[in-house]
Amino acid sequence: MAKKNTDARQLDERAFVEATSEAKSRYGRFNLAIVGASGVGKSSLVNAVFGRDWAKVGRGLPVTRGVHFYSDDSLGIWDVEGFEIGSPVPPDQQLRNHLDAIAAHPGNHQISVVWYCVRAADDRLTPADIAMIRELDARGLPVILVLTKVDWIKNPITGHQGVAKDLQAFVDWLNDPVDPSTGERIRIPYRQVILTSTRDRHGKGKGHGLGDLVTETLELAPDRDKDAFRIAQRLNLPWKREMARPIIAAASAAAAGAASVPLPVSDAVTLAPIQLTMMGRIAAIYDLEVKTMLSAGALAQFGVQVAGRALATSFLKLIPGAGIVVNAAVAAALTAATGESWLKICELLHTGKIDVRKLDQEWAKYAPSFMDVARKLVERRVGRK
Repeated sequence: MAKKNTDARQLDERAFVEATSEAKSRYGRFNLAIVGASGVGKSSLVNAVFGRDWAKVGRGLPVTRGVHFYSDDSLGIWDVEGFEIGSPVPPDQQLRNHLDAIAAHPGNHQISVVWYCVRAADDRLTPADIAMIRELDARGLPVILVLTKVDWIKNPITGHQGVAKDLQAFVDWLNDPVDPSTGERIRIPYRQVILTSTRDRHGKGKGHGLGDLVTETLELAPDRDKDAFRIAQRLNLPWKREMARPIIAAASAAAAGAASVPLPVSDAVTLAPIQLTMMGRIAAIYDLEVKTMLSAGALAQFGVQVAGRALATSFLKLIPGAGIVVNAAVAAALTAATGESWLKICELLHTGKIDVRKLDQEWAKYAPSFMDVARKLVERRVGRK
């Protein structure tokens, strides 16, 4: 008997871990290039949007002088320095050399979107900036011009955030660049201008403009990389929920199929791999490395606690007419409620609001209640009408 229980725990752990690994592999990695001079605020942007100190993102790979690549499973950062003043090599040629070095890397290293960063206080684009943006565009790379370290000014009457007149004039020029000496329009092929700050003028707060930057980045990302970006970024939780809910629905349908012939409670462990696979895939969407955060034994114990027979046993005695078997409706409702509870846990882990070392205690707080399961049963019945 003890051996059977141990085997079940190993199965639970494997289902969770393999599902997480498979999901990460399927979604792939989003690769962002950030171009700009040292001190422009590139690392602060990465930390604010992706929740990573890029010096600690993972493997740092010096590609060539002026270019570094940092990566983990879901995010790759190409750090490209701005034009080297005093170099005999023109700026567009410097960048061309950098891009050639990047292009020599495998396909899963290639750039999806470029943030070209300029300090807002500089109030100008140099000829070198313009040449480099044109070179990026010539390579087919979508460029967002990111003005960094914006000093936002709060209107005391409306409460709206604005910028100084000089900066606003610069932004107006960027939206319709004209050569002041000739009056002719200048072609600078960035797709959008986004004003950002990662802190307020007092060095506090969450900054401004980051949501716009994230939205525009997703819009410009190739379709194949959009989900990878949704996973890597940390600012827009609704995107992650939208990705997770179809996984919950599919798992609920699979659970119903597994119980199409009603299961005795003693065989409800059959549902555990389905539920643990669902949870592993959702963990990948929230970019969580639960396996590395918990010991294998703790993860296995958690699997037994949240899935299969344990939950079925606790709920069947509360559901009128359920008897001593798990039918398709109960299996689907239980799996759906478990998925929604796990989604909440993942969001709290993802945002640092709970400690993963206390996951078993936190699960007790957020585990699906009788009312959650009953609600899913009602939803399932209504949906069939």
